Amino acid sequence: MNTPHNEGSSTQGSFDHADAAVSGEDTSDISVKGAQMLTALVQLRGALQSAELALDVPGVEEQRKARDEMVSQLEDYVIPRLMTIEAPMLAVVGGSTGAGKSTLVNALVGKQVTTSGVLRPTTRSPVLVHHPDDAHWFRQDRLLPDLERVDRSTDDPRALQLVGSYAIPQGLAILDAPDVDSVEEANRLLAAQLLAAADLWLFVTSAARYADQVPWEFLRHAAERSAAVAIVLDRTPDDALETVATHLARMMASRGLKDSPLFTVPERPMDSRGLLPPDAVADVRGWLDMLAEDSEARAGVVRQTLEGAIRTVARRTHEVADASAEQAGVQKRLADDVDAAYMAAQAKVTEALSDGTLLRGEVLARWQEFVGTGELLRSLEDRVGRLRDKLIGAIKGKPQQAERVTVAVESGLETLLLEHAEAAAERAAESWKSLASGQRLLLECDYDLSRASRDFRRRAEQAVRDWQAGVLEMVRTEGADKRSTARFLAYGVNGLGVALMVVVFAHTGGALVGAEAGVAGGSALLGQKVLEAVFGDQAVRTLAARAKEDLERRVTKLLDAERDRFVLVLAGIGDAREASENVREAARRVDDLRFALSQGE
Repeated sequence: MNTPHNEGSSTQGSFDHADAAVSGEDTSDISVKGAQMLTALVQLRGALQSAELALDVPGVEEQRKARDEMVSQLEDYVIPRLMTIEAPMLAVVGGSTGAGKSTLVNALVGKQVTTSGVLRPTTRSPVLVHHPDDAHWFRQDRLLPDLERVDRSTDDPRALQLVGSYAIPQGLAILDAPDVDSVEEANRLLAAQLLAAADLWLFVTSAARYADQVPWEFLRHAAERSAAVAIVLDRTPDDALETVATHLARMMASRGLKDSPLFTVPERPMDSRGLLPPDAVADVRGWLDMLAEDSEARAGVVRQTLEGAIRTVARRTHEVADASAEQAGVQKRLADDVDAAYMAAQAKVTEALSDGTLLRGEVLARWQEFVGTGELLRSLEDRVGRLRDKLIGAIKGKPQQAERVTVAVESGLETLLLEHAEAAAERAAESWKSLASGQRLLLECDYDLSRASRDFRRRAEQAVRDWQAGVLEMVRTEGADKRSTARFLAYGVNGLGVALMVVVFAHTGGALVGAEAGVAGGSALLGQKVLEAVFGDQAVRTLAARAKEDLERRVTKLLDAERDRFVLVLAGIGDAREASENVREAARRVDDLRFALSQGE
């Protein structure tokens, strides 16, 4: 029979004793490149784990599965094997339901160490048989770390039963895995995990099952990554043995396994212990013993599978990087939609603060009460230039009337802000709903993103009151040297403050918008004249600009906080673009080291 094919340049010398380098032992004769490869693979695992692929985009489930498979391959096999390159060769016995895996393992060991299931699927823990002196190699921190170690038969599929037997030579361990086509998903997943952790796949099939699709899918993956594989055609009747074996050999050759050994186990009656006679499995047992005794041959099998696993993981990693880059594109679109919604809200609020929108309704009514407009406003339309010195006598406002204007401004601003905060939230949420990924983010969020925050009204109230207090402080500061003048005393800080607020609501770069048309424009112009009567033209322009900037800054802060609710949701799924770059860089590092090792550098 042929031995498993070993292709590619040797990196065994580079990987020897890598575990010593990690544990801090004497590393004077350890390959630096081998230690670098171990570090690079650990970094690759971390990069893959960080590529969460959290957004629901077409094909993402397949990519998540592929990423998880690669992480498991690194954790269960590649990294532990590289750290313990001298550990026994692990031969995992896998195959279809009823193929006779457990029967073969028992025959190889020479006693019942694993139970064949009468009912399918058989639910039990996988069994690893090893030489007693090799027990330390199979501690939980070295191989398949997520499987609990037990020394008894159990129905727990997340436990690994360890069986010591002198029938197994040192340097070899045999693991009986669940069925790859089990009707129980947990069994199928565990079988795939165990096969991915194997140095050697000992694939068992039968005359009735050798053409089944599921086992060949596993064998195809093995061929793609150059894993060492041997196939056992189990318990085949003598009259069909040659025909079936010939057809199976042709199938192996056409699927990239022409150099893999093919063993046949003829149909034979069980002995009194329920075991196949030794001669039925003599070829398989002899080949395994030879590998165990020949350190060079054994190392060749391990090296072939390890190098193939590293090469395949590094290649497949780029697919995850591409998937993460696609996620980054979706992330950017979701973020851009949110930005667009809140930028539009900001623009509309800014426009409303300047075009006289607020100088209507309650604000206008309270302002007119304060300044006693009527005849004054009509006169103002005709004789703006001559009224500055007559305004003091015309003002009829009282302190309580100034307060009413303040309250009306506060209410108007709050309503304006709430309206546009609600509109922005609704618009951003609607844009997210157009994508499956956005829909899921909205559903999984702890609060309703399609509405403004529950405390937005309270925060808007506070922001407006703080702005109004700032306006009064501006007036107080600007009028510090004018507080004894008749004009300042006539209006008071509150009166001048509400006049400045009114001017702000029709102020653009120092010019009043629509001041020549409409009641709102006239009211704003009147407010400007009131202020000019006390402070002068330039001071009024400066005050209005400062007050407007302060209000817009507070509005921006409020809306930014609302937008940040969406931003935080996106941040919670990580930076997909950075993850993509990290994964690709980690894969390149592994590839560079593989090339260096293959060149003997």
